Amino acid sequence: MPHLAPQDHSSVGRHLGLFDTSPLVGPGLPLWLPAGGVVRGELERLAVDLSLATGCRRVNTPVLGKRALFERSGHWQKFSADMFPPVLVGEEEYVLRPANCPHHTQVFAARPHSYRDLPVRYAELGSMFRSELSGVLTGLRRVRQISLDDAHSFCRQDQVVDEVRLALETVETAYALLGLPVSRFRLSLRGSGEGHLGDDDAWRRAEEALREALGDRAFDEAPGEAAFYGPKVDVQVADAAGREETVSTVQVDHVQPERFGLEFVGRDGFRHRPVMVHRGVLGSAERLVAMLLEVDAGWLPTWLSPVQLRVLPVSGERHGEHAERLARRFPGLRVDVDADGPLPRRVRAAREGRVPWVAVVGDAEVAGDEVDLAERGARGRRVPVAQALERVRADLAAREAVRQSG
Repeated sequence: MPHLAPQDHSSVGRHLGLFDTSPLVGPGLPLWLPAGGVVRGELERLAVDLSLATGCRRVNTPVLGKRALFERSGHWQKFSADMFPPVLVGEEEYVLRPANCPHHTQVFAARPHSYRDLPVRYAELGSMFRSELSGVLTGLRRVRQISLDDAHSFCRQDQVVDEVRLALETVETAYALLGLPVSRFRLSLRGSGEGHLGDDDAWRRAEEALREALGDRAFDEAPGEAAFYGPKVDVQVADAAGREETVSTVQVDHVQPERFGLEFVGRDGFRHRPVMVHRGVLGSAERLVAMLLEVDAGWLPTWLSPVQLRVLPVSGERHGEHAERLARRFPGLRVDVDADGPLPRRVRAAREGRVPWVAVVGDAEVAGDEVDLAERGARGRRVPVAQALERVRADLAAREAVRQSG
């Protein structure tokens, strides 16, 4: 295995066999290996469960769009230098999207809406693209294809505060499951420069809604850090080196509904403009995995670990068959058996491989229907198999609760 540098997610990720790169594929385009595919898959399932539990409906939209779509949204004027060049198809230009919110405006526009329908919430796990220069690409932190957990709520003005509160509570639930402590909340506002769209009144209302939704949460203000279409709350997380990063954001947007002419029929029978609340709970899967690998030197929460339990027979010859039978007594868990080589070496490999639970079985354990159970590299303790199963299940209880609520 490659050398493990605990505060370098690239070192940790390669050591654990989660991802790699290929010069033929290109820089900034990581390849997720089978173990990394498990981690990605679990994060995607969490994103789906959280979105369903909070009233979102799942949608799927193309990674391409006409250049005109992004000109209308304002992304072309703001981000064209960071977007891949347009592709000419017939006489029209298409581009890889830098965000999926313009597509979601068109999902909303595809059907008429009444005030009774709102809020309408759409969620999608989609790919975004940034034409980053090779010199700034770093592991999973800066990549050219971003896998984004994104949701958008189209709501009435009187619903904005509740939508932002729901988004912030969902972020806090996700972070608790991920074991990521929130460093601080940041209210990102317009600065004195140009480049922001929309009128002052819309920005004022959006800012007031965010302040009210934050409630008694402590937050700092950051002038100049707003999105070009509205202010936002950035949820900041500190990594193992003390560096802060934004993983999740909640944004209030009056601009895109205006630019795309979105409407709903109000209680008064007249047409009204909805407000768009952008919600990125898990944010970029790449950046999130980088953060998780560094914050605890590769130890992931049990629900996220590629292997959740490893069974180690003291002697492969004498206890190997029993170990295989024992593994089948933990249904629904990702369990493997390692019977090859000296036991101390296998124990060390499990610890270095960041396997959260290890069960050793020898003569005494076979006779007593027990295992010597160790958690996250600590010393083991002999417990009945039923108790071992209970302890591992308890470790997964919070994640299972979200799964069931979704």
